[in-house]
Amino acid sequence: MSHEKKLNELEATAICGNDISSSCLYVSALAIAYAGQYAWIALLIVGAVLFLFRTIYGEVVGALPLNGGAYNVLLNTTSKRNAALAACLTILSYMATAVISASEAMHYLHTLWHGLPIIGATLGLLGLFLVLTILGISESAKVAVAIFLVHLVSLTLLVGSAIWYLATHGLDTMSLNFQLPVKGGSVVNALFFGFSAAMLGISGFESSANFVEEQARGVFPKTLRNMWIVVSFFNPVIAFLAIAVLPMVEVGQHTETLLSHLGTTTGGRWLGMLISVDAVAVLSGAVLTSFVGVSGLMQRMTLDRILPQFFLKANKAGSNYLILITFFLLCVSVLLITNGELGPLSGVYTISFLSVMAFFALGNFLLKSKRPKLPRPVYAGITTVLLALIGILVALYGNIKIHPDYLIVFLQYFLPTMALVYIMLNRTAILNLILAAVESVAEHSPRFSRLGRLFVKRQLKELHKQEFVFFTKGDNVSNLNKVMAYVVENEFTNRLKIVTLLKPGEEYPQELLTDIRVLDRAYEQIEVDFVTIDGKFGPELIDRLSTEWNIPKNFMFIGSPGNQFPYHISELGGVRLII
Repeated sequence: MSHEKKLNELEATAICGNDISSSCLYVSALAIAYAGQYAWIALLIVGAVLFLFRTIYGEVVGALPLNGGAYNVLLNTTSKRNAALAACLTILSYMATAVISASEAMHYLHTLWHGLPIIGATLGLLGLFLVLTILGISESAKVAVAIFLVHLVSLTLLVGSAIWYLATHGLDTMSLNFQLPVKGGSVVNALFFGFSAAMLGISGFESSANFVEEQARGVFPKTLRNMWIVVSFFNPVIAFLAIAVLPMVEVGQHTETLLSHLGTTTGGRWLGMLISVDAVAVLSGAVLTSFVGVSGLMQRMTLDRILPQFFLKANKAGSNYLILITFFLLCVSVLLITNGELGPLSGVYTISFLSVMAFFALGNFLLKSKRPKLPRPVYAGITTVLLALIGILVALYGNIKIHPDYLIVFLQYFLPTMALVYIMLNRTAILNLILAAVESVAEHSPRFSRLGRLFVKRQLKELHKQEFVFFTKGDNVSNLNKVMAYVVENEFTNRLKIVTLLKPGEEYPQELLTDIRVLDRAYEQIEVDFVTIDGKFGPELIDRLSTEWNIPKNFMFIGSPGNQFPYHISELGGVRLII
């Protein structure tokens, strides 16, 4: 993606806001199904949990403002394998979101145009947003803004119409609904299952963190605030108004199109049609969010050599078109395999999305313990993070309890995805096994063995030739040992430059050189090159060395900086924190 033109507050909010605010179209009916007349309270609790996550996300992304969301924070606080786990969950969440949103949008359109072929139209919608994102994020942001503003106007009209209807028709229906038996046998059960189901309504909140590098400075926390305001107001209010206006039996009969039915009842057919058209548009916007978010995440994973390097190819607009095309093909394959039956996909959607939120809370804990001195604009208290994590785990448990088969479906998608990623992460070991197997057949087929050895060794050489850099201020041998261990465990390389910067008149650090020689002997698989440079550490030096040495910035490592560090971590171009 192009980083030249940064997204402003409205554009960034619209891209992720279309996803999270599209929940208004289905989450009220979902919450009412499980919590009955207390659904609006369950949705208020969801808003409270989301409020806690505003600070959690603000701290994590404020400290590490790089694309990747939960993947990024785990990459900079723990191992690459743990980060890959969060990344796979996020990709699955985006894939399910894109397919479900596109299909639901076409179902709404089908109510207006009965001859519409839903599968074909869904494929067409996915293809449309593939083209838009390939053309560039700035162009697609304009579409997202238009969709978002129309959606807010439509929801506001619906709320106003329902309030006017109550004022002119009385509260008899609401009184009757509140006299009905409580769902689940008790208020506690009703709120538990209603809350668990309604947590799906905040999907999209994590999306902003996956394209934070495309946002102008200071925009990210505003997107969190804006998304929280929209769903915390509209979701409980619309649920309450639906309960007040419609008999509960009627709500159950119109679960999939509750808002358009509410609009028709309170404002007439024109409002019902407006809500249906709005539903098509905003659910389409959620598809756009998936393409934009997954592109930022997979680009980051490719830069870190978790995915094949050809994904980095970009067009003139700066879009990584191979990532977008691959994601599109995955979405199409899922749609065709399920033949439009999207019930099983909702299991993937539920568990992967809530798991990503849980990983973000865990990442916040890791950031506090492993990077305590890293500057951050806001700080989420331990109690805040703990309560938010408990809320997510309760919702995850509740959803599995409601639909135990969801867990099986989720694992059927998740395990193959993780298998592919872990093959990429263990390429060296796999190639060495292949090399051993080739050599074992040398006696029977020497020519094949010779060609096989040449091929595998060439692949290993290509994999290991990438050099990495660690900038040190004169760290002790313990810290340098951590660096070496991290590189051995997480990276494919046999070359590491350890760079220290000297101030004018400063002497060559002999003790550091001695420590490096000891570690060089201890880690025989890595060739260590000790380099001293006269100069000052900063973005300019990183740019220069990256160009001179042909080493990408995300292959350059530093220890966690303190409060006196003169630069923001985002200014370093993706330099990774490893100790």
